[in-house]
Amino acid sequence: MKPGKELLFLALGGSGEIGMNANLYGCDGKWVMVDLGMTFSDPAYPGVELVFPDLEFIEERADDLLGIVLTHGHEDHIGALPYLAADLGVPLFATPFTADLIRRKLEEQGLVKDVELNVIENEGSLQLGPFGFRYLPLAHSIAEGNALLIDTPYGRVFHTGDWKLDDEPIVGVPSTPATLSALGDEGILAMVCDSTNVFNPESSGSEGAVRDELIKAVKPLKGRALITTFASNVARLHTLGEVAKATNRAFCVAGRSLDRIIQVAKANGYLKDLPELVDFDTAMGLPRREVLVVATGGQGEPRAALARVADGNHQIKLEAGDTVLFSSKVIPGNEIAIGRIQNKLAGDGVMMVTDRQADIHVSGHPGRPELAEMYKWIRPKILVPVHGEMRHMTEQARFGIEQGIPSVVVQKNGDLVRLAPGKPGVIGSERSGRLVLDGDVILPADGMTMAERRKLAVNGQVSVAVALDARGALIGDPVVRCLGLPVEDDLDAFIAETVEDVRQAIEKPGKSKPRGRQGRSEGKPSTKAAGKGDDVQEGIRLAVRRSATRWTGKKPVVTVLMIAG
Repeated sequence: MKPGKELLFLALGGSGEIGMNANLYGCDGKWVMVDLGMTFSDPAYPGVELVFPDLEFIEERADDLLGIVLTHGHEDHIGALPYLAADLGVPLFATPFTADLIRRKLEEQGLVKDVELNVIENEGSLQLGPFGFRYLPLAHSIAEGNALLIDTPYGRVFHTGDWKLDDEPIVGVPSTPATLSALGDEGILAMVCDSTNVFNPESSGSEGAVRDELIKAVKPLKGRALITTFASNVARLHTLGEVAKATNRAFCVAGRSLDRIIQVAKANGYLKDLPELVDFDTAMGLPRREVLVVATGGQGEPRAALARVADGNHQIKLEAGDTVLFSSKVIPGNEIAIGRIQNKLAGDGVMMVTDRQADIHVSGHPGRPELAEMYKWIRPKILVPVHGEMRHMTEQARFGIEQGIPSVVVQKNGDLVRLAPGKPGVIGSERSGRLVLDGDVILPADGMTMAERRKLAVNGQVSVAVALDARGALIGDPVVRCLGLPVEDDLDAFIAETVEDVRQAIEKPGKSKPRGRQGRSEGKPSTKAAGKGDDVQEGIRLAVRRSATRWTGKKPVVTVLMIAG
């Protein structure tokens, strides 16, 4: 569809979930996209690490897409760009720090010449067809977090991006209440707003307070101190540099993503006062109470620095008397992975401090008091909650109504929303979904490969190879192999019985009957006769599967290789 004389909103990612943000605005026949992020995989996609939004809707309308405007540099807002942006063939727009992160991602994929990347100065603006964009800095847990003021012929949209209120943000200067109130005075049609932290009854807190709490926590420690945090949190890195200075500790960084963020931050005028970094060998040669290590891996990532330290496979070594401080919030779903690392550290006598024991972390998303303040300043006619699971978005809708916003629209990925003219609301449904990066190949998350992978993960696999002569008679014995089937103690007996079942399926099609384990009768005789070719192959497959189910209760994937003379 082409947008008519109207203003439309369509989320292809980030609504009904936290992460993978991809938002479309449509107006007068044209579309623009705000953010194009990814999310990390979960057990539903075995063997997959990265998940992207399915952009089929806008790929089919790429001629009407004017560009992609990026709010900030977190992976859930820019992470899909190296994989999907080139196919869309439209320019990207971002402020300097975010643009530098994107450029390096494109370089890694060899796409710098294929994707046009435009740098917009902080608090700058741009025009794309009927859309005018103005960057408005807001505090967040990364440098250059921005809201977007989007001008259209049908009214202005305040797209918050990820944000919080912070009186001492350490890095960057957020828009003032006066600036935001002035926008409200000019009139805002709709506010498309971050819902992540809506259940928090308190404000998120200040980065300056985290600095003071970390100094207090690190000063009395007599061993090595290792602090793990989100690599992208430039303000926290600045804070940790100050902690190192205040506690007279050398500053060491462990993790490639930290190295990259520090390089990008310094190239764009941030982290100018960061202490000189010491390498791993130097850090390990210093007295234990004179070193502070900042490491990646606070979410339990198995290949990150903290996991390798806990496993004893890193140049940084910890032992009894040392302390790990988790200056980060546990992202839902990561509890088990984090617990595994913490248990390893505890087993070595390493002490741990989390945000539950001390105020050593603050969120980058607004709690209810901050939402109420923003509503008061912006005063939108319509509230559209995004960036949250359905429970977060419906709660923000309720809260917005309580705070006096006249109209709310609760939507999810794929819901087509008309903001103006007329009464706002969902007017249709468009295709949305997920793509997965499986090795080097991008596939549908709900496609055949993932369905088969899940079956293999749950039930295992049995393969059987048979050779038949020209008359269809068996040559030699069938060969049976199994993977992931729970027959370890009875493997030889299982294979022997399965071979016999395969022989009967070939020699006496339609006459063999399901047996109980060790030859017990089970069920009714098969009524499907196996003939030549495909019928024989299917008869073998069913015989093998029945045998596996009889022995294990599982229904494995069965693969039949048949060579016929």
